[in-house]
Amino acid sequence: MTSPKTSPKTVLITGTSSGIGLATAVAAARAGWTTIATMRDTGKADALLAAAAAHEVADRIQIKRLDVVDPETIATCLDDVIAEHGRLDALVNNAGAAQVGTIEQASLDEVRAAMEVNFFGVVATTRSALPHLRASHGRVITVTSVGGVVGQPFNEAYCAAKFAVEGFMESLAPVAATVGVDVTVVEPGAVASEFVTNLGLDPETLLTTAGPYTPALQAYLARTRQSFADAQTPTEAAAPLIEALTADRPPFRIQTSPWARDFVATKLTDLDGSTVQSLTDTWVR
Repeated sequence: MTSPKTSPKTVLITGTSSGIGLATAVAAARAGWTTIATMRDTGKADALLAAAAAHEVADRIQIKRLDVVDPETIATCLDDVIAEHGRLDALVNNAGAAQVGTIEQASLDEVRAAMEVNFFGVVATTRSALPHLRASHGRVITVTSVGGVVGQPFNEAYCAAKFAVEGFMESLAPVAATVGVDVTVVEPGAVASEFVTNLGLDPETLLTTAGPYTPALQAYLARTRQSFADAQTPTEAAAPLIEALTADRPPFRIQTSPWARDFVATKLTDLDGSTVQSLTDTWVR
C-alpha cells in the first residue's frame, strides 16, 4: 500500500455504480487521483470495474460501501480512507434518487425519502468529510441539477431537495473558504444514464393513477422523453466535475452543457418569476 507521505491526492465519490458517478470515478483515476468509489451496494460494482479496466486505471480505484442515509457507513468509510491513505483531498457528492409525482398524490413518506437521499445524505457526508478536507485544504463538489435552480413540474420533492442542497452549499461556501476548503455545485441537465431507469416507474401506471392531472402528466412525459433523447452522455457530464476537481480555484457554480447554462440563466435573471412560470407552463399543456 502506498504510504500516506507519498500518497497522491485522494477523492471520495458517492453513487458510482452507474451514470455520472461511474464516469467521474474513471475520469478522476485517469487524472491521477486515488479514487474511492463508493456505492450503497458494492455488488453493483461490475460496470465500474469493467470501465476502470478498459481505461487501465483499476489500480487507482478502490470500491467501498457507503450509504448516504446511513451515518455509520459514512463514518466507517471515511475512517478506512484516512487509515489507508492518510488524507482526503476532495469529496464529490453524487449519490441521488429521482422522485416523480405531484404532492396531492404522493405520500409524505415519499417526499421525506427524496429529502433523505438528495439533501440530508449530502449534508451528512459533507459534515463528516469536512475535518479531513480542512486538514488537506481540499474541496467539496456536489452534483445538484438544473432542477436545483428551476422548479420543474412533477418533480416537486426532487427539486425541493436539490434547491435545499444549492442553498446549503451556497451558504457553506464562504464559511468553508475561511478554513481553506473550496465548495462547488455542478448542475447537469438531462443525462443519458440509469438514473431515470432506476426509478422503476411505469409511465402507463402513472397515467392511470393521475386522475385530474392526467393531461398535464401526459404533456410532461412527452417533453421529458424528448429531453432525454437529446441528453448528454455521463462522460460528457463528468468532464466539468474533473475540471472542478483539478482547477486551482474552481467557481462556485458550474453547468455541464450550453443548454444547462441557458436554462439556469433563465432563472437567475428572472426577478419576478414570470419567465420561468411561462416556460414550465408549456411543459404541462
